[in-house]
Amino acid sequence: GDPRAPRGVVEREIIFGLRQGLELFVNLRPITLYDERLTPLRGKRAQDIDMVVVRENTEDVYTQPGAITGTGRDEVGIAPMRFTRPGIERVTRYAFALARSRPKKHLTLVDKSNAIPIQELWRTILEEIGAEFPDVTRDAMYVDATCMWMVQKPEQFDTIVTTNLFGDIITDLGAALVGGLGIAASGNIHPGKTSMFEPIHGSAPKYAGQGVASPLGSIGALAMLLRHIGETEAGDAVEHAIRDGLRGGTIKGVEAGLQKTDEVADI
Repeated sequence: GDPRAPRGVVEREIIFGLRQGLELFVNLRPITLYDERLTPLRGKRAQDIDMVVVRENTEDVYTQPGAITGTGRDEVGIAPMRFTRPGIERVTRYAFALARSRPKKHLTLVDKSNAIPIQELWRTILEEIGAEFPDVTRDAMYVDATCMWMVQKPEQFDTIVTTNLFGDIITDLGAALVGGLGIAASGNIHPGKTSMFEPIHGSAPKYAGQGVASPLGSIGALAMLLRHIGETEAGDAVEHAIRDGLRGGTIKGVEAGLQKTDEVADI
């Protein structure tokens, strides 16, 4: 995030390098409303906004080098949107298993197969793997409609599986529904192997050294890490501390400057 660094260096060389090098094919992003005062949606309660997005993390247009060719009016930018059957299968199977573990047992595929025909492969695989999970209901929705319904009727969503590009976009929208990027955590996961957990926001150089940035995204990522390694009780305790702090008012919010970083962490 430092303005002196070339744009995209951190994303391409560090984050994408780790995701692909360690095959962290699941990007797991919970969208959880801890306190009703944090959502911009009128009349929505905590139980109305409780979903998790399973974003494919190693394929799609993000992972292709692409090229800009020609000069002047003949310049053309090209990057392929590439999906593989094994890549789709493994993230879809993970999403079905996750949906099975949640109370609603419902999985929604988010794509744009009407305008991008190659994404029909996602729907085909959804149906194939869905047959292995008869207790999980499933449907599919176009990404533009998903954005609309996340705002109008977020309670219809439980578990979402989607592409790398669309997952990046809809989870930022989801973060806005529950208080902003400062509260959003994520996991980059290869089941059974080394995984990585982080807040979904980037750095904020303008706040560096001031001790005013909210640590809730990082603390939430710690809760995810603890659950991932089998320390479920500890992970739940960390998440409950976030929820109780926000609902009780000891944590005033997630905007930078509301409280000192250390003060929130100590709570």
